[in-house]
Amino acid sequence: MIQEKLKNVRKQKGMSQEKMAKILSTDPSNYSRKERGEVKIYDDEWIKLAEALEVPVESIKESESKFSINNDNSTFHDNSGNYNQYFSIPNTVLESLQDYISLLKKEIERLQEENNHLKLK
Repeated sequence: MIQEKLKNVRKQKGMSQEKMAKILSTDPSNYSRKERGEVKIYDDEWIKLAEALEVPVESIKESESKFSINNDNSTFHDNSGNYNQYFSIPNTVLESLQDYISLLKKEIERLQEENNHLKLK
């Protein structure tokens, strides 16, 4: 999710990405990725950014993530399923899903190791 609110307030306050990066103790390219929504901004970072910009966290933090799902249904070579749907998902739900996905990945690794171990017997 692109952090438009953060970017706009940063520009209004005349702050560079380099200065914001220093506030978060990171490099400018990483900060840029955070602002573009490619890297997560953690709660403690939101607080530091809000303090530096002298605004409440709510005024710079996006409240929802938007997902695009492209339904490319080319089975029958028609256009019946070729459309984009956009869903708004609250950040708390998104973070829970990310935690659950991480848990599932760990379980998959554990099961693969167990499977390999059983194959050796």
